[in-house]
Amino acid sequence: MGTSFGAPSARCRQCESCPLGADCFPGSMEAGNLHELEGLIEHTAPVHAGSFLFRQGDPFQHLAVIRLGTVKTYSIDREGREQTLGFHMPGDILGLGAIDAERHPCNAVALDTVTLCRLPFRVAASLSARMPQLQAKLFRLLSRDIARVTQLSCNTTADERLAAFLIGMADRMASRGYSASRWQLTMSRMDIASYLRLAPETLSRMLRRFQEEGLVALEGREVEVRGRERLQAMAAAEVGLDQARLEAA
Repeated sequence: MGTSFGAPSARCRQCESCPLGADCFPGSMEAGNLHELEGLIEHTAPVHAGSFLFRQGDPFQHLAVIRLGTVKTYSIDREGREQTLGFHMPGDILGLGAIDAERHPCNAVALDTVTLCRLPFRVAASLSARMPQLQAKLFRLLSRDIARVTQLSCNTTADERLAAFLIGMADRMASRGYSASRWQLTMSRMDIASYLRLAPETLSRMLRRFQEEGLVALEGREVEVRGRERLQAMAAAEVGLDQARLEAA
């Protein structure tokens, strides 16, 4: 099945005023290069919760920046088991993992209403050869993706992984202008358990214990971080404090 990004709307002429700022492709572009680049970026029409942005095996054509909303990426193995790979927020780029094979290695589904800014990869690759800022941006994003995968593959405890997830979410929310201590989850607990390589029952028990210890407060999908210093220490035990903050980059 082909890629199901929202249909393109008018060509983007809004990069300079975009709230994503440095998180997007043009973040540190010089004025002349920015004018050229923004003329090639397309907005997509909004897609809603449950809609696929692309499916595993779809041909790879575009790099896409999330402008609004949250996206879950996941893969399906040969036995039909789903593995959550990541949760992506405004400023995150989708498609980097498809560059080599030229096909998407995973599914991407909207968790709420999502809009994207997208740039054909062949155009991005050509431009990066003469725009050092764009090339550096792509290298940094590739490095960040590799670091996230490495983090999850480490031999760490469940408590450390959950703490790193909570601190990572807090820092990502803060970097986007939201509260670092209280926010609404757009992903389900089952998705979080899959992402952290935990059984759903194990995650539920851990969250109850974290609440009893005063680390978090939970009400439905609303999360309040109350013991940041302790959570941060646990997260640092897993990946080092700087890596625990990669999610905020």
